[in-house]
Amino acid sequence: MALVEILLPKMGESVMEATIITWLKKEGETVEQDESLLEVATDKVDTEVPTTHGGVIKELLAAEGEVVEIGKPIAVIDTEQEEDADTPAPKAEKTEKKKPEVKEAMADTKPNGHDHNKEQPEPAVVSSGGQDFSKSNRFYSPLVRNIAKEENISIDELDQIPGSGKEGRVTKQDIMAYLKGRSAAALKKAPAEKARPKPVPVPVSAETGDEIVEMDRMRKIIAERMIQSKHTAAHVQSFVEADLTNVVKWRSKVKDDFLKKHGEKLTFTPIFMEAIIQALHDYPGMNAAVDGEKIIRKKNVNIGMAVALPNYNLIVPVIKNADQLNLVGLTKQVNDLAERARNNKLTADDLSGATYSVSNVGSFGSIMGTPIIPLPQVGILALGAIRKKPAVIETPDGDLIGIRHKMILSHSYDHRVIDGALGGLFVKRVAEYLEGFDTDRNV
Repeated sequence: MALVEILLPKMGESVMEATIITWLKKEGETVEQDESLLEVATDKVDTEVPTTHGGVIKELLAAEGEVVEIGKPIAVIDTEQEEDADTPAPKAEKTEKKKPEVKEAMADTKPNGHDHNKEQPEPAVVSSGGQDFSKSNRFYSPLVRNIAKEENISIDELDQIPGSGKEGRVTKQDIMAYLKGRSAAALKKAPAEKARPKPVPVPVSAETGDEIVEMDRMRKIIAERMIQSKHTAAHVQSFVEADLTNVVKWRSKVKDDFLKKHGEKLTFTPIFMEAIIQALHDYPGMNAAVDGEKIIRKKNVNIGMAVALPNYNLIVPVIKNADQLNLVGLTKQVNDLAERARNNKLTADDLSGATYSVSNVGSFGSIMGTPIIPLPQVGILALGAIRKKPAVIETPDGDLIGIRHKMILSHSYDHRVIDGALGGLFVKRVAEYLEGFDTDRNV
């Protein structure tokens, strides 16, 4: 037999683990190369994982619901001829040999003293140093448990720490940030503050006829990230009204020819994207991220595009290296990502690496919006509905009143690093590119 271990593949930037949702194949079944083997969930997306080899599945190494680190073995496949599938075979020699090695590796990496550098494997027991973690409804990794023990953090106190990890899990960064804040607060704490009660969630009771719906996994992730952003970034907004008459007329004139020539439906979104990309080149300070007290100005321009799903959840696929695409390329990317988003076909890589984001709130009829910044980015632009409005038109012969197509651009930006001058000038430049659109442009 030729036994091959199938590893959990990399699923995008910052994704370190995934939860096994469903095995699509069972032990003893035959699987083709590149055929989907299982479905997994990360903190970014649910996706199917294809196998890198074809053959007979000898062993599944992870159970449904189990969290597995990227790069770890998840299955063993016999790559010999399919006729060997019905012949009983000994358990994979490679797998059996690895078990004591893995156990030994665990012993070697056990934390020593206050070493908080590595997440440790989950132990069989639920208590540590007299702390009974079975009393908590939350999952805590061995590293977090060790830190809590060493820093004398009680279970009740630990349960109050907001988690930024998967499904709200408390990470090393969360607990270390909490410790830092607790130390600073202890120095400044006044007697009056000691008597201040902790905030208590307002209870809500369901009445007869009310429907109780549990938040799905994606809704919980969205809620967590939006709250984190509002608590972290200093949100401020600038608004500009743009005259889109030239854009509307040009699109109406060329959309049929565009479809025939390129096989793609031309919406307003790629036209807006093009103007935003041009403005980001003019003001590169907006194409940035915040890392603690550092500002990272991004070289690549990767545009996050908010897409509403059929269940009203929101997902933000990313157009990578958007500034390298012409209008046709942007149109293809916009249409492809939107279609795959609505059909749950996005990969984790499709959702990672955005340097600036856009939300088209006008597609729902909203004339404007105040979007929440997707950290660690420093800005997001909301595009309002295009409406016909009476407006003053300046001509060489004087001012006239005419019907124009207008749209409000709402720019949310992080005031920790972006001041009003940059935030306002950027959105104004986007409006200028749209207003100056060339109506003689060819498709």
